[in-house]
Amino acid sequence: MLPYKSLIQIDRESSVTLYIQVCNTFITLITNGTLKPSDILPSSRVLSELIGINRNTVKLAYEELISQGWAESIDRKGVFVLSKLPIISKVKLPENDKSQRQEGFIWENKFQKEIIISGKSTQKDQIIIDDGFPDVRLAPIDQLMREYRSLSKKFYGKNFLKYGSTMGSENLRLSICRYLSNTRGLSVSPENIIITKGSQMGIYLASQLILNPNDTIAVGVSSFTTADETFKYSGANLERIPIDENGMDTDYLEEILKNKKIKAVYIIPHHHCPTGVTMSMERRLKLLNLAKEYRFAIIEDDYDFDFHYENKPYLPLASIDHNQNVIYIGSISKTFAPALRIGFMIASPMFIEAAAVLRKMIDRQGDTLLEEAFAVLFRNGEMERHFRKSLKIYKQRRNHFCDILQSDFKNEIEFKIPEGGLAVWANFHQNINLEKMSNDASVKGLSISNGKFYKNDFFDTNAIRMGFASLNENEMEKAFVILKKVL
Repeated sequence: MLPYKSLIQIDRESSVTLYIQVCNTFITLITNGTLKPSDILPSSRVLSELIGINRNTVKLAYEELISQGWAESIDRKGVFVLSKLPIISKVKLPENDKSQRQEGFIWENKFQKEIIISGKSTQKDQIIIDDGFPDVRLAPIDQLMREYRSLSKKFYGKNFLKYGSTMGSENLRLSICRYLSNTRGLSVSPENIIITKGSQMGIYLASQLILNPNDTIAVGVSSFTTADETFKYSGANLERIPIDENGMDTDYLEEILKNKKIKAVYIIPHHHCPTGVTMSMERRLKLLNLAKEYRFAIIEDDYDFDFHYENKPYLPLASIDHNQNVIYIGSISKTFAPALRIGFMIASPMFIEAAAVLRKMIDRQGDTLLEEAFAVLFRNGEMERHFRKSLKIYKQRRNHFCDILQSDFKNEIEFKIPEGGLAVWANFHQNINLEKMSNDASVKGLSISNGKFYKNDFFDTNAIRMGFASLNENEMEKAFVILKKVL
């Protein structure tokens, strides 16, 4: 038996519940190769005695492992690591600081000599079914502005009006480190983080550092169009990989890799844009294995991880990446208010330093005072309260939105109720002209997509994203009355 007493460290002061701590530790042991497929886990009684927690807590941890697809229970035998998981060679983790690890993919550091020191517009009276944005009316803007004004008036706050670090506010980077540790099991330090103007800046910075002209990056057949254009701007070629209900087809990717050099893979594993699907855990592990074998970077765009309504979301690839292949990109803009451009990118310190040098060429730094105000909201718990409140409201709105679609549009629209995210991927009947629908709706006071944004040379479907989060129930009713008339 493994020395579980030393391997599973319980922190009773942490805000993360004990069973989730145990669950996350087992996930790490599986993804770093310590536990193999079909390995038996200790009984709940034995493990509870070894690590000094209640037996029911261990049972909850095992239930969570099973629900996430990491383990399976066999009657009269016990709980085992899921037999279908790919075999992972054991990773020898360096003993030095995690932030000093070298990434597992190949990239050319063009900035190694310098070290960093420091939609369309609509009428005002129109109702909008957007692509899936948060409701800005729920955001604690008053508290944010109060902290902003308070900091600007304080003596030390005046320093935030001067030039600061291109990597962003250290206080905000520290707050994000704690937040990611608590919510995603992602252990990083401020040296691993650069604050960006939303996730798009992170995508741009990563593409410029990794991709050279004529390099190839793998993206989904359906993909975030703006990211695709960013990669093309860098001179790269796009290799389209099929997307199905389990996310990117890693078997297809593997066949491509046997004959073609891929420099990077761009992936949205949670609530894929535009289709909203979530990548399965088996494919996540296979993608990490392929990245290790073929030494490519994974650009993980996790823009709205915080909004998941059913089971707990899978951990990000970055949280189970033991070979430093993942560049992790997140956004506060997509969860708070789109106009407040705050995002982050996480990678090795050297990569982040190079990104900061590049960012300096196009944007010397962000709004330090705004970043410091956000840091205060993270520290005093306001951001966590906002996410909890929003999650509850968005789940109610999702349910109401989908109820209307099922009852009133069953002949016109096919869809699946999304487990997370802020939008429904709606497939319209082939006889419906989406461009005409959008134009006619606009005349009647409803702004809705015509679907052109999601199309590319390989992906052309009669579907749109229909955002539910930014509409209250009354606004939904009005929007659907107009849409029904138009259709």
